[in-house]
Amino acid sequence: MDYLTAPLDETSRAALAATGLRYAVLDNDDAAALEGWIRADFRGFHGKRPSAEVLEEARGSFAGRRNTGVYDDEGATSDPVGTVNTWPAPLTVPGGARVDSWAISSVTVAPTHRRRGIATALLGGELRTAHALGLPLAILTVSESVIYGRWGFGPATWATAWSVDTKRVGWAGGETPGRLSFAEPAEYEETGARVLDRVMASRAGEIGLEPYLAKRLIGPMKGDPDADKLRLVRYDSAEGEPEGFVTYVLKDDPEDDFTRHTVVVNHLAAATPEALRTLWRFLIELDLVAEVKVWTRGVDEPYQSLVNDIRGARVTELQDHLWVRILDVPAALQARTYERDGSLVIDVADDLGLAGDRFRLTVRDGRAEVQATEDTADVSLPVAALGSAYLGHDVVRGLSLAGRIQGDAEALDRLFRTTVPPRLSTWF
Repeated sequence: MDYLTAPLDETSRAALAATGLRYAVLDNDDAAALEGWIRADFRGFHGKRPSAEVLEEARGSFAGRRNTGVYDDEGATSDPVGTVNTWPAPLTVPGGARVDSWAISSVTVAPTHRRRGIATALLGGELRTAHALGLPLAILTVSESVIYGRWGFGPATWATAWSVDTKRVGWAGGETPGRLSFAEPAEYEETGARVLDRVMASRAGEIGLEPYLAKRLIGPMKGDPDADKLRLVRYDSAEGEPEGFVTYVLKDDPEDDFTRHTVVVNHLAAATPEALRTLWRFLIELDLVAEVKVWTRGVDEPYQSLVNDIRGARVTELQDHLWVRILDVPAALQARTYERDGSLVIDVADDLGLAGDRFRLTVRDGRAEVQATEDTADVSLPVAALGSAYLGHDVVRGLSLAGRIQGDAEALDRLFRTTVPPRLSTWF
């Protein structure tokens, strides 16, 4: 079934119609309707009113997504009062497989139309649509972490932000082979997209990037106030193979000391350890810079081991990032690999009735077999907790302590946790 033409979810349509609202999937060829949807999306995230140039670029960016809106046809505007868009995104899972997952983005509800069931209809409708399409997982990144658990999503990766005092630290990471060079973002797009795909395929939690998501990591989008300040530095191996890049903005020089600029990193992509080391070294050795700020790095980012003063490179933030919703337990659990063998009966509760049941998970030589069973459960947990554990993060013990997992949590942790924690290094 084509995800762009999949039927509208009838449950959500009927619920919204009962409150006088209309639920519709946009025709992406209808420029006026799509521009109205984009304006509502920008407004929902407190963005500036998009210019004609921004609207034109955004129409192209969202042309491959299923864009859904909620409309108040009795209202004063034809723009939607609720938005969401979705597409199948390859999610890298433990073992390296890339599993098509229902990526959900641009979830907004106009503040003029709160408490009318719009968010419930939008999220429920997307999950039921993904389930009907046969996708085993739904994923999203969130602006508010208290919202999405009610639909069975659980936080599955965490992201760190860093501040590096470049006047304090010195490089202690050894030699950095290869070659660095400045590049124009527009000329690097094709190469950069290949580098990004290699990075995203190499780590559980990363997603395959559609052209729009890749482009905004490589270069500025229309309307970006820092567009003329963004710089791109590429890393090529000694053999000339493109293996990484960093995009960054040098903030305006401070009035009192020209040697103390701040560098804000837009994105750092490294497909090899050599690329990671070399790009980090480049950032801390920039002249006339006192601080480097970086976001969306993994919880195991090795930077403090690369400098001579651990306290000069500090984590300034640790927060939830990718949220996972299991829609098909057997398909999801069989898609990933496991570092330890074992057998476990898992009872999964799902308030939406999409994935709940009791399953026996048997792992042999790292591969799983999953079958429905009536055997006594070793572990009982809600589908959101299973989503949190799915990619291998060290979360099971905490969820057990909080009472969200009952039974043999240690056995569940041994099976699911991976040596390398999952990471998602972008937003969508």
